[in-house]
Amino acid sequence: MTVTYTARVANARFGGFSKLLLLWRGSIYKLLYREVLVFLGGYLALSAIYRFILTDNQRPYFEKLVIYCDQYANLIPVSFVLGFYVTLVVNRWWSQYTCMPLPDALMCAISGSVHGRDERGRLYRRTLMRYAVLSAVLILRSVSTAVFKRFPTMDHVVEAGFMTREERKKYESLNSSYNKYWIPCIWFANLAAQARKEGRIRDSSTFKLLMEKLDQFRAKCGMLFHYDWISVPLVYTQVVTIAVYSFFLACLIGRQFLDPAKGYKNHNMDLCIPVFTLLQFFFYVGWLKVAEQLINPFGEDDDDFETNFLIDRNFQVSMLAVDEMYDDLPLLEKDLYWDAADARAPYTAATAFMMHQPSFQGSTFDITLAKEDMQFQRLEGMEGQLGEGPSVPGDFLHRLLAGGSGPGLGRRLSLLRRKNSCVSEASTTAGCPCPDCGRDDSATGPLLDPPSDTEPAPPAAPFFAVEPPPSVVVVPTARGSTPNPAPLPPWLPSPIGEEEESLA
Repeated sequence: MTVTYTARVANARFGGFSKLLLLWRGSIYKLLYREVLVFLGGYLALSAIYRFILTDNQRPYFEKLVIYCDQYANLIPVSFVLGFYVTLVVNRWWSQYTCMPLPDALMCAISGSVHGRDERGRLYRRTLMRYAVLSAVLILRSVSTAVFKRFPTMDHVVEAGFMTREERKKYESLNSSYNKYWIPCIWFANLAAQARKEGRIRDSSTFKLLMEKLDQFRAKCGMLFHYDWISVPLVYTQVVTIAVYSFFLACLIGRQFLDPAKGYKNHNMDLCIPVFTLLQFFFYVGWLKVAEQLINPFGEDDDDFETNFLIDRNFQVSMLAVDEMYDDLPLLEKDLYWDAADARAPYTAATAFMMHQPSFQGSTFDITLAKEDMQFQRLEGMEGQLGEGPSVPGDFLHRLLAGGSGPGLGRRLSLLRRKNSCVSEASTTAGCPCPDCGRDDSATGPLLDPPSDTEPAPPAAPFFAVEPPPSVVVVPTARGSTPNPAPLPPWLPSPIGEEEESLA
């Protein structure tokens, strides 16, 4: 039976785990005391031979063997190999528990989808649920020694009520050399299809939901079978076991206390019992025994899974859900907080202090900012502060047009003219700062003159000029030059599509 101590460690306190050290059932003492007695007995026997049996001529050879074993025993990577192995076994142990076939989701689907208060409807629901539990019993009987001892033959399964005699005949008539735990799942699917034809299952989507729940239940049964079939590789288990046992076999000799009078290094004391060697044995071999206990949790150890308890619980609960509780509802009535705008359940005197604790709103709700850091900044005023940072598309366009005294301005304007259907030769010529256009922008500013009736001819030849630095755009206007960035050209499409009005 599983050893549960969760309530003992519900609250952290001084020496909280110390109370667990006195437990015997499921403890490391119960698991390891035999190995400790054997190791201590062998150590004391060698110590007695060295002290009382060996002659003065034989002791130097034994002392050299002790020094040699003590020097090279640490070359065995016990902690490295054992740590990875125990981690693998613990992860595998928990994964096996998550694969235990629990019928809770399936029984809810059956109770809500297979309808009928008559005897046949009840028969459908109970039989479907019994088939699912029978599949779980068959797979647990295949992997758990405790369940196999409870149901050693199929006769015991029939007498227990999980299978009828007619079902056993069909089960045994199927000639297959493989495990047949999946047969009740096929019976479940066939019976559900028959209930769908009779209208007990009212639509195909509900039937699909029922099949999905069955598939999840069957998949967990299959994973238990595969965990039982595919073990941790034998070579890994052998390597870990040999590493631990060979290390302590070397310690059995190398940790012997030698005569201090002979002046051997690190042999200044003469004790009878090696305390720290016993602690090291307790930790390392105890670690190995933990892996030994968890590698197959379907046995009869103290901390193995209670499979028989799960069978009893699942069978009883599932039958209650699909039979006694089918279409059984309590009377609908208004709840206690029907007219309450702020519903809140009461607290007892032991938990009243929790009412005054503020609710968690988020980790950023406690951040405070200075008042000046919380003011919004206008984008026009921030453009000069951005420096060489990423610029907005409008700023890029101003620099493009302001640096148009180079040879590539005509090609740039041509690309813009293709992109914007509202661009005219007059508007582009009006905004051109080159001297060949014959335009004087000093009075009205570039790109701001209204279009004239006659379009001037394009420049005869490309011109060459040195582009000003693009850091600050200086745009001449009617009131003089200003270092502020120029507004967007009016011949670009406006957000509301009124290009002609903006040109005017």
